[in-house]
Amino acid sequence: MIVMKFGGTSVQNAAYIDKVLNIAKSVLDKAPVLVASAMAKVTDTLQNIACLAEQGKDKEYRLLMKELKARHIAEAQTLLNGENGAQCIQILEQYFSSLESIARGLCLLRERTARSNDLILSFGERFSTLIIAGRARETGIPVVLLDSRDFIKTDDNFTNAYPFFEHTNARIREYIKPLSGTLYIAQGFIGSTMDGITTTLGRGGSDYTATIIGAALDAEEVQIWTDVDGIMTSDPLIVQKAVTIPVITYKEAAELAFFGAKVIHPSTIQPAVNKNIPVIVKNTENPQAAGTRITSDDIQAGLKAIAFKKGITLLNITSSRMLLAYGFLRRIFEIFEKYKTAVDLISTSEVSVSVTIDQTDRLNEITGELAGIASVSVEKEMSIICLVGQELWKDSIFISRVFEALSSIPISMISLGASDTNLSMVVPAEHCHDAVRKMHKLFFKE
Repeated sequence: MIVMKFGGTSVQNAAYIDKVLNIAKSVLDKAPVLVASAMAKVTDTLQNIACLAEQGKDKEYRLLMKELKARHIAEAQTLLNGENGAQCIQILEQYFSSLESIARGLCLLRERTARSNDLILSFGERFSTLIIAGRARETGIPVVLLDSRDFIKTDDNFTNAYPFFEHTNARIREYIKPLSGTLYIAQGFIGSTMDGITTTLGRGGSDYTATIIGAALDAEEVQIWTDVDGIMTSDPLIVQKAVTIPVITYKEAAELAFFGAKVIHPSTIQPAVNKNIPVIVKNTENPQAAGTRITSDDIQAGLKAIAFKKGITLLNITSSRMLLAYGFLRRIFEIFEKYKTAVDLISTSEVSVSVTIDQTDRLNEITGELAGIASVSVEKEMSIICLVGQELWKDSIFISRVFEALSSIPISMISLGASDTNLSMVVPAEHCHDAVRKMHKLFFKE
């Protein structure tokens, strides 16, 4: 069996839903499970509704909800007819009635909790999968519509819930019985606590849902369908001649995801890694394209892609007391832990440590405490450029060419990932795109 995840742009309207179902129909013999996101921009709209309701802006949130309802009913009417269409629209009406009640409660209380926020956001996937399943029936595809909250069981860390895999895997196998010729449809992104309270897995969590299901069912592969031909050698909006990477390892894909490549969600990788299941990234608008295959297989060493991440702050921490001392680094990172601020990159010398962070809401507290044990300088508006590939540091010629290409770019920090799959540099944000283009032109022979 296979799992096929389709993102918001892939199910954005009636025409795209038909494309999705044509793709699914072509592989019905493989007993597919289709995992869908909310239609494009629906999650953002639901979030706006929640925020406006909390602020007591009754007219504003009601207007957004009216537009959202009209959009979904219009798509359903385009795709569905007769009793099938009437039943779908009746359920949509019920969903929107529930959504209205929740929003009205937020408006009256002027309070929005993480729990209520998750419940509101969950409607997007429930809307889209209801319509997709209805269209599948309309076109003669045998279909089973699931509620992912029945089997994706999580903790109560609302907005970013973590699955209880033992319970989740058992329930997936209970609810999903893959059958050749039948299409199962489930919602991405959403789950529930053991008590049945709705949770979400974090933005981008539909990919995670797909690989959780794939791993539980020992899928042949997990397909991530999006709006590009696969993972590319760099951001095509910045590098016009970026090309699709045919094959990439799990480690390389995870590095790219963390450092800014938006095709896959970083958490997508782990369930597939655990079961050694290939993940294929493909394009809904160009289904014939091979896409990118993410695998654990050993493949050719060398540079695969160049990613970048903006909005970075660099902290340089210097103290002579660090020299030949033990426990000093622990004291530094206890401060970051205290303020729940993750560090991206680290570079150390005898008397200094440089780190990068992208979360700065506690920056003043962090630098204030660090100043008690060391001198601290802060550089804002920085960016990380990450070169991803296997065994990069084993090629001395490659390293020399990197720095030759960047001879005119000020580099504030260099870091080699412990996995030996990335070489990262910190440069001022205004030089980021120029640096990426120069290296892409050099290494990918534009």
